[in-house]
Amino acid sequence: MARKHSDMALTKAAIRNKILLKLKTQKEGIRARKSGSICRKLFRTRAFKKARIVMFYKAFSGEVDTERMIKAAQKLGKIVVVPVCGEHRALIPCILKDGARLLRGPYGIWEPAIKKSVPLRAIDLVVVPGVAFTKDGKRLGRGKGYYDRFLSRLSQHAAVIGLGFDFQVLADLPTNAMDVNVQKVIAA
Repeated sequence: MARKHSDMALTKAAIRNKILLKLKTQKEGIRARKSGSICRKLFRTRAFKKARIVMFYKAFSGEVDTERMIKAAQKLGKIVVVPVCGEHRALIPCILKDGARLLRGPYGIWEPAIKKSVPLRAIDLVVVPGVAFTKDGKRLGRGKGYYDRFLSRLSQHAAVIGLGFDFQVLADLPTNAMDVNVQKVIAA
């Protein structure tokens, strides 16, 4: 059993290394263009249109850029929350006001300086980053399990959409019992 888990971990690590390198070396112009296309697709979804509270992530290391999405969602009157790293590897959804002061969190990810959390049951849509996805919603994260733990506690009514570039969508991914799928993947 330990051998099987070890092989899976190596496979996940190999996939992570390959995709993370592609993310870091993708030209900024291509990243911006594809991020814009992904934004347009996201905003056309029923889940986004009907959502009042949307949880975005603050992109880093070449991920799909969410900055313009966040600003556009705020202009549409959406309440935007972003994850803040809490104790015991927990993500806490905190309100991100337009123009709020940000500080770097534990992994170098920008977080609101003033942390006002919202209850999980209040979130209508969670926009999730990932290193890799499959079309049917399997997700490979960065390996710390933050999003898997968060998504497993999320209300059933909340929609969960993963964002990625086309090279991040693979035919299959190794998974285990702790991995939580997204409901939809939007890529460009």
